[in-house]
Order: sequence, then structure tokens, then C-alpha cells
Amino acid sequence: MGVDLGSKTIGLALSDLSLTVATPLETIRRAKFTADAKRLLDLAAEHGVGGLIVGLPLNMDGSEGPAVQSARAFVRNLEKLSPIPLAFWDERLSTAAVTRTLLEADTSRARRAEVVDKMASAYILQGALERLRTL
Repeated sequence: MGVDLGSKTIGLALSDLSLTVATPLETIRRAKFTADAKRLLDLAAEHGVGGLIVGLPLNMDGSEGPAVQSARAFVRNLEKLSPIPLAFWDERLSTAAVTRTLLEADTSRARRAEVVDKMASAYILQGALERLRTL
């Protein structure tokens, strides 16, 4: 499962069983950690998820800012609630790439806002899946 942690939303995506294609799943509106983690872990259990790929929002120069600290804290807390393996994936420019694709498809502003986070999580997951295939 791909996870795009934002300050207001969490985008989620799933891969197929052959670990080839990532598909957007859902966008969770952020509330409190407990509610967010419960929804994420409930969906992971429902879909038989074997691992989580969490986007790491590094700065363009590769340094770590407040968003990275927030993502790492979320994962530290999530690890206490579930034995599902977690890995970070560099998510630089994922939202920009998805937004550009949506603009090229002439998607309305409202629709872009609705789908960008779960599509960004699919972009993150797809990158990780492609890397796994080259190992």
C-alpha cells in the first residue's frame, strides 16, 4: 500500500498481487492520529496489505525539513500499532507530476483537489514497485 502523508489528507493506493501496477484507493481526511491510523490499518487489513510504502517529503536538495519529521513521527507511532513492514520512498515532485497529468487531462480544479492525494500515493507506490522489479 502506498501512503502519501499530507498535513490535511492521507492518500492511499494499492498494488495488484503481482506488484506491477499501483492504483489509487482512497483519501483520508486527517483528524487525530488515532483515527487516521485506525482507518489506514483497517483498509490495510481489508485488502490484505503486506507492506506500506510511505512517501518521504524531502526538500529538493535532499535535506529533511518539518514535513519529513512529521512523516517519520507518524510512522514511528504507526509501527507501535501494527507489525506491517514499512519503508520510506522519496516522494519529491510526486504531487507536481500528478497535478501536471491532471491538468493535461483538463481535470477541473475541484476534481483535482479530490483525487490528487490518492493519485500521488499511487505515483509513490509505482516508483517503489518499479525499483523492486530491478533488484
